[in-house]
Amino acid sequence: MVKPLLAAGSVIDGFRLEEPVHRGGMATLWRVTRGDIETPMLMKVPHIAEGADPAAVVSFEMEQMIVPRLLGPHVPKCFGVGDFAVQPYIVMEQITGKSLLSRLGDLPLPYAEVADIGVKIATALDDLHRQHVVHLDIKPSNIMFRATDEAVLLDYGLSHHEQLPDLMQEEFRVPFGTAPYMSPEQLRDIRNDPRSDLFALGVLLYFFSTGQRPFGESESLRGMRRRLWRDPPPPRQLREDYPLWLQEIVLKCLEIEPAWRYPTAAQLAFDLAHPDQVKLTQRAERLTRDPWTVALRRRFNTDLKAPRGKAPVSAQLHSAPIVAVAIDLEAEPAGVNDALRLSAQRLLAMLPSARLACLNVRRLGRIALDTTLDAQGHSKQIDRLVGLRHWAAPLELDERRLTVHVLEAVDPAAAILEFAENNRVDHILIGARQASVVRKLLGSVSAKVAAEATCSVTVVRPPRPSAL
Repeated sequence: MVKPLLAAGSVIDGFRLEEPVHRGGMATLWRVTRGDIETPMLMKVPHIAEGADPAAVVSFEMEQMIVPRLLGPHVPKCFGVGDFAVQPYIVMEQITGKSLLSRLGDLPLPYAEVADIGVKIATALDDLHRQHVVHLDIKPSNIMFRATDEAVLLDYGLSHHEQLPDLMQEEFRVPFGTAPYMSPEQLRDIRNDPRSDLFALGVLLYFFSTGQRPFGESESLRGMRRRLWRDPPPPRQLREDYPLWLQEIVLKCLEIEPAWRYPTAAQLAFDLAHPDQVKLTQRAERLTRDPWTVALRRRFNTDLKAPRGKAPVSAQLHSAPIVAVAIDLEAEPAGVNDALRLSAQRLLAMLPSARLACLNVRRLGRIALDTTLDAQGHSKQIDRLVGLRHWAAPLELDERRLTVHVLEAVDPAAAILEFAENNRVDHILIGARQASVVRKLLGSVSAKVAAEATCSVTVVRPPRPSAL
């Protein structure tokens, strides 16, 4: 029997209850302290009195299992959990920043700000998915921002962890989530697809950039099921100045079939961070919804309603990495660029959902004034962008899988490392230059990248010359 211990001044497992901060329908949040912990903390205590919603109890059990396993700046730190036999609770770090919910009164937000918010949330989702968790309840009230500007995802009671039992799915056969943000597959009781979170983020981007929800305010299950076959009005129907690149991104997130969306949160964050690189399709130009004939075909297409087999979250991420290849365009170093192209071709052939980012670094002088034009008056930036596309042309990639970037830096290795870190790159391909006096004295770019990168790095050398 759970004892009524909830009163200011009570001590539970060393945590002193100071004051209630929020009382919701499923739990109460208390501000708590403990002598050996300086971090501000909150204790979440579920409502489990007689007649309590069984789903709320199971949801809290899921959160107790998932939250202690999570690490990193995009999740609240967990300090302890309490047994249901005595007093169930979760003690978490209190995030002192601002909630995204506080911005609802400012909608619609400027497009650049919406994209910036989207990058931060997508980055947080990528970090969460890499920890084998699908959130399944992305909405403004579950997103906060630290003083250091990282997005923090809250409330894991509806989440799916691929390495833990899914009690919500085992014990209930109804969809759970927040109605305006639920993906079509969630309505079919599919809980293991990380692209469900990208759908919810698409809803959020649509809402924050137009001021209207893509599927209206309906909370009925019947109304929600229309999104299994009916697409939302394109944002450009609501706002004439809506950017083509942002509509392309938002409508791709809101595709009915998960396979038509971004394969990973990292790829979504990449496009939001590089709007000039977004490849536009017919989505970008649309002013009206799909015709009723198309909607009716979806409505009666049983394939769209069929349950999908369980695919691990990690498998989805591994099949769609972001690959960066660093290319030296100024001096062909003994065939290394050809070897880089061959390595990229082999890697991309095995990963048909991978993205390739081609990089070139224009080294700046430490003291001398750099010019943007060459001796013939051509733009160095444009010439290099053209050169990168020329290098990539033999790969015959779908243009939606390719981006090109010219970086400017005094230290080329540092520029490559910063690009990889900021854009969630999974794999770097870089050529090794031939031995030289400068390389021996200062070290090579490839060696520094390989030593300091937080992702996989392949250093490519040209093939050995054939013996005569």
